[in-house]
Order: sequence, then C-alpha cells, then structure tokens
Amino acid sequence: MRALRPILALAIFALAGCALNKPPEREELNKQALPNLQVPENYTAPGGAASTAGAVGKTWLATFKDPQLDALVEEALKHNPDLQVAAARVEQAASFVKVAGATLLPQVNALARGGGALSGDSSGLEGAGIFANWELDLWGRVRAGRETASTQYVSAAFDAEYARQSLAAMVAKSWFLATEARMQKANAEEMAAASERQLAFAQDRLRVGRGDEYDVVLARANLASFRDSVRSLDLAYQQALRALEALAGRYPAAALTVPAQLAPPPGPVPVGMPSELLERRPDVVAAERRIAAAFYRVEEAKAARLPRISLTAAVTSISSELFVLKERDNPVWSVGASLTAPLFLGGQLQGQIEVRTAEQKQALAEYGRVGARAFGEVENALSSSFALEDREAILAQSVADNARALELANVRYRVGVGDQRAVQQQSLALFAARTALLRVQSERLVQRVNLHLALGGSFGQ
Repeated sequence: MRALRPILALAIFALAGCALNKPPEREELNKQALPNLQVPENYTAPGGAASTAGAVGKTWLATFKDPQLDALVEEALKHNPDLQVAAARVEQAASFVKVAGATLLPQVNALARGGGALSGDSSGLEGAGIFANWELDLWGRVRAGRETASTQYVSAAFDAEYARQSLAAMVAKSWFLATEARMQKANAEEMAAASERQLAFAQDRLRVGRGDEYDVVLARANLASFRDSVRSLDLAYQQALRALEALAGRYPAAALTVPAQLAPPPGPVPVGMPSELLERRPDVVAAERRIAAAFYRVEEAKAARLPRISLTAAVTSISSELFVLKERDNPVWSVGASLTAPLFLGGQLQGQIEVRTAEQKQALAEYGRVGARAFGEVENALSSSFALEDREAILAQSVADNARALELANVRYRVGVGDQRAVQQQSLALFAARTALLRVQSERLVQRVNLHLALGGSFGQ
C-alpha cells in the first residue's frame, strides 16, 4: 500500500488540476478588434433613432403576411443543400467535442492471445489482460483541447443559425425580385399592346390619306422595342423563378407561381441599440467564439512543453501447455506511473505556440471585420429604406404625370396638332417611369429584409 500512496497523491492532484486561463471578455475583445470604432447610443441613419424603442423582432417573416412565402421558406430550410452542409458541420463539431472530452477519462484496453501451434497438437503461450492508462492533466493541455472543441462547436452552431437566417432572407428577397420581374413583364406587355394600337391607328391614317409612312414606320419601330423588352423581361422572370426553385432544393423548371403584385411594406422596425448588435448577431457571436477556440489552442500548445504524467494499471493472466511457468500469482495486477518530458525538438514546440498565437490574432482581426461589417449593414439598410421611401413618392408622381402626358400626346396626334414622334417619346418615358417605380418598390422590400438580417432578428414564429 505504501507504493500506491504517491500514485494516489498524483491522482488527487490531477483531479484538482490547475485552473485553465479564460479567454478575454467581449468588452476587451471589442477594444482590441475595433479600437477606432466608437459605438453611438442610436443608429445615425435617418429613422434609426426613432425606431430604437422595443426589442428587435423575432418574427419578421410574418410581417409580410404572405403564406406562400412562409411555406417556401420552410421548404428551403428542409431541402436547401447549402444549409444541409452547415448542419453537417455542426454534427461534426459535436463529435469532436466527444472525442476531446474522452481524452480526459482513463483509457482501458483488453488484450488476449491464444496458444500458437508449434508442432503437432501442442500449443504455446496463452493469456489475457486488461490495461488502463490515464494521463494526469496537470497543466491543462487536455482540458484546453476539450475547450477548443467545445467552443468550435458553439461557433459552428451560431454559423449554422446565421446560415438559416441568411437563407430565409435570400428566399424572401428572391421572392420579391421574382414578383417584380413578373410585374415588369406585365408592364412591358401593356406598353406593347398600347403600341400595337398606336401602329394600327397610324396605318388607318395612312390609308385614309391623313397620315404618312413616316408615322407608320416610327410606330412599328416603337412596337419592336417594347416586344424586345417583353422578351427580355420574360427571360429575367424565368431566371428569377429558377433561382427560387434552386434555393428550395427543387428542379429549376421555372414552374413556381409568385404573386402578381408586390406586398405592401410593413410598419416601422424596432432596431434596438447599436451596443446590443454584437451580442445578438449569430455571425458575430460565431466569430467571437472562434477567438476563444484559438485562445485555447495557444494554451494547449504552451502546455505541450511540460512533462506528461500518466497512471497505468494492468491485470493479466498467463498460462501455457508447452512451457512450465515459474510459480507465481495468477492473475497478476500492477499499478504504476510514467513520465514523458520533451527535452530537445529543435524548436518545434515553440513554433507551434507561435503558429497558434498568429491564428488567435487572425481570429481577432476577423471578429473586428465581421463586427464592423454588421454596423455598416444596419446603417446602410436604414438609410436605403429612408431614401427609397422618398423615391417611391417621387416616382409615383412621375408615373402619374407621364401617363397624363401620354394621354395628351395621343389626343394631339389624333386631332392633327402633334406627331407620332411625340407619342413615341412619351410612351418610352412612361415605360421608364413605371419600370423605375417597380424597381424602387421591390427594393424597399429587399432592404427591409436586409435590415432584419443585419439586426440579427429571427424569422421564426
């Protein structure tokens, strides 16, 4: 029993262990990664300060009140290949945690050997044994490895969550863009139909002697321009549908049906406080956890320079029909300890520390990049939404004025005061104004989705 006392003391010391150093807190990380970024109390873009009341919404997808869109997002979450890759990474990271945690426990193996035939029916040595080995993690090397795997798992989980949010946002934006493409195509078809009527009227005037061939040719050229626009916009519409179907994991057959009208923009968005953004966005939190993983890799590399002490134990039983074994206890048990210490590895261990330290600096810089991008995305989405709202009102008035001007140009042409060229120019102006208005209305919805994604708000129910 006296021989066991030092071993028991080592085991007790190992269970107590030296405490692992903790990675820097988020506040310290922000100072190191974003030293020149002063976070204001409110967002500076127009509308940011007025919308800070209330927590960031967690059901932003429902604010568009479109059951078809809700169903398509759910379908994409189930079948999108990219999202399945992200989910597989989370499962992989969880398995790494199990592997790293297992190294903290004793490793037990069994060995058995049957007697090999030497001549005739004789048999050789036979035996079985159970062998146990337990590395005493005195310096925290193994625990640091476990913490590395654990923080990597958390990082992968947050990356997967951000991938889910990004996919939902991408489906919503693609849905609005496909709806816009359908409306742009309908606008071009309407203008082409009006141009056909204008061509027929010019031909009638030529036939009765009140017009000339110039008006007919001009009207025909105008019709060709609108027909080309219809064909081009039809292609854009089909491609938008295929993009949506690909997001949902469907075959890209352009068979999906989207609404004929864009959804009205929802009400104001609670944006919270800028100081909360880095704690809420999944991609930022994932980057912060990668710093912690890099920190523990440095700790693991430092501990690798120190001796490794392991406890060993074995129980064996040996017999033979061929050899006469010396009298002995059977089975036999043994307990011991081993020490392994690096003496000279040519600077390899110090090099590993330097590599891991550089990785930690890289993770810190990446965290700063992601954090700065997050603030920029919120400010850009807010300012874009504000500008687009003003532009929509301006363009709506432009469409009304151009429609009225085209109406007057047609009247002037019919009574012989104006010419076909004025009608054509006004038709193109109206088409351009309608196109711009639809683009702005669609972009308002897209920027609303961008704002929700930038704020880190969830789309779930």
